[in-house]
Amino acid sequence: QVQLVESGGGLVQAGGSLRLSCAASGLTFGGYAMGWFRQAPGKEREFVAAISRSGLTTVYSDSVKGRFTISRDNGKNTVYLQMNSLKPEDTAVYYCAAEQTTVVHRTSGPYDYWGQGTQVTVSA
Repeated sequence: QVQLVESGGGLVQAGGSLRLSCAASGLTFGGYAMGWFRQAPGKEREFVAAISRSGLTTVYSDSVKGRFTISRDNGKNTVYLQMNSLKPEDTAVYYCAAEQTTVVHRTSGPYDYWGQGTQVTVSA
């Protein structure tokens, strides 16, 4: 049974930082590209960042580029999202997702597995 478990969310002031983690089990982690998505109240789920199986390729949405960094540790079956210079508009539930693929996708459709999400709230 595949499980993706996010952690590290919380309440932070604007300009602050958080690091999200997503621990994967039940799959061969190194065979999966990983992505982070987020969903704010009343809005559709949107792409945040993704990383290839090896970690050599990363992609970001324009809204987080330069502020967020995605990384992975295949030995620990974990993907991370370091979030710096947080803004109130970053407030959302953040989800990690896994896709068994050699490429990296910005859309949610191709992803095979999803976590339950972790809340990030940024106060002004």
